[in-house]
Amino acid sequence: MTVIDAELDTSGLNCPLPILKAKKALAGLHGGQTLRITATDPESVRDFAAFSQQSGHELLEVREEDGQFFFLLRKRMN
Repeated sequence: MTVIDAELDTSGLNCPLPILKAKKALAGLHGGQTLRITATDPESVRDFAAFSQQSGHELLEVREEDGQFFFLLRKRMN
């Protein structure tokens, strides 16, 4: 099981706010640490996939449950 180092709830926010808030939260983590994000914007699935590709952060998990989307990102090593 993956250790979750920080959590971020972006429920109710639409693009690009979940990505911007995640970017800020990741800045406060060390390389290799994980951030769990909760979102309600269906577009966030596509947005976080693109964000992880562009930023080099590893998208470990994407899942949807009752209209909420959960993402687990591992911060890239510097």
